[in-house]
Amino acid sequence: MYRIENDLLGDLNVPENAYYGVQTQRAIDNFHISGVTLSSFPIFIKSLAYVKWAAAKTNATLGILEHTIADAIIDACKEIISGKFDAEFPIDMIQGGAGTSTNMNINEVIANRALELLGHTKGAYQYCSPNDHVNLSQSTNDAYPTAIKLALLFYNQKLVDHLRLFIQSFRNKGEEFKHVIKMGRTQLQDAVPMTMGQEFEAFAANLEEEIARLDSNSSLFYEINMGATAIGTGLNAKPGYATLCAQNLAEITAFPFVKAANLIEATPDTGSYVIYSSALKRMSIKISKICNDLRLLSSGPRCGFNEINLPPMQPGSSIMPGKVNPVIPEVMNQICFKVIGNDLTVTMAAEAGQLQLNVMEPVLTYSIIDSIKLLINGMDTMVDKCINGITANEAHCKNMVLNSIGIVTALNPYIGYKNSTKIAKEALATGASVYDLIIEQNILTKEALDDILNPENMLGVAE
Repeated sequence: MYRIENDLLGDLNVPENAYYGVQTQRAIDNFHISGVTLSSFPIFIKSLAYVKWAAAKTNATLGILEHTIADAIIDACKEIISGKFDAEFPIDMIQGGAGTSTNMNINEVIANRALELLGHTKGAYQYCSPNDHVNLSQSTNDAYPTAIKLALLFYNQKLVDHLRLFIQSFRNKGEEFKHVIKMGRTQLQDAVPMTMGQEFEAFAANLEEEIARLDSNSSLFYEINMGATAIGTGLNAKPGYATLCAQNLAEITAFPFVKAANLIEATPDTGSYVIYSSALKRMSIKISKICNDLRLLSSGPRCGFNEINLPPMQPGSSIMPGKVNPVIPEVMNQICFKVIGNDLTVTMAAEAGQLQLNVMEPVLTYSIIDSIKLLINGMDTMVDKCINGITANEAHCKNMVLNSIGIVTALNPYIGYKNSTKIAKEALATGASVYDLIIEQNILTKEALDDILNPENMLGVAE
């Protein structure tokens, strides 16, 4: 069953029970692109509804929207925010039109639900119109980017919460492994001793920096262009609307939104998205490097580093019996590659803005939200299926330290760099241990050497 709605292009059938309308239906018909719909991102839907709530409240306060209609719009927004109508947002995330389809999707759902609340049937837009009432004093070009910014603030809070758990899992391992002596490496060559606890604590510290970076970069989203309407001139918005709408949005969301200083500049500007996406990229690069380290440290088991054991998650080969691969760090690596690629998409989309609008915001938005969701899912998987179950091969790690050429570095203050180099070279050439050569050549007494080469004495941390 259908109802007939019409727009600039004429009549179109819309499913009778649908809360969306004709322009959403055109977007459904036009954009079979990614297969990922707006309904997949309830936080974005919620953010769109918050923006429309703030707009309706502002219009009512300014006396240009009847309070009865405004109240129905706001009540509809609250229901959407609760998740009641997520399925009514079936349009593809990648779309032409600079987000107009998304803006009209939310306008139509709000209008039709408000009509029901007012005692009317869906489509009776003379009583509450998607354009004349829900979109009053707005354009896609201010409502849509404002909703994007709000959504990214919500998503950032969620990302940081999951990042904290990710960091804590490494910190917990740092504490668990604080007594495990091992060799540190530079350029994949033996360097000097350290503890595995120091290594895992360094992973945690390295990622902890990203919390401040994400929060700092996301703070740029507080400046919004509501009231700019089409290009920033504020055409069709009542004086005072821009400032009051920012205040109302801040009040109902608890984020400190403010009106952009220059609405014409703010309308096409996507710089805040670029810098936030760069923070996601930086975080991904760090996580990917850590995953590389975990894969190296667990390599083997007989012919690799074999310092740690990752939890075995699945058989590793269809032809090699007994092989178990580091599949969880591997999938996290791939997630990081995707985020890095998404950042390039954001960069290109931001660069493609022309004159008073950037029409590429849909793919920009999709790319950033996709990156956040991937990182959250990946970090949770890493914690649950990898990090928490890592064990250390303690005896093997200690033996490698004692047999390493790298410990000769500790002799420098006692026998000088030249003699240390000579001992290291001879040890490499003959296969003898540094320890045995020092004793044989009477360079140091056994007691003095034992004290100097005691691995625990070589783990001091600079202050």
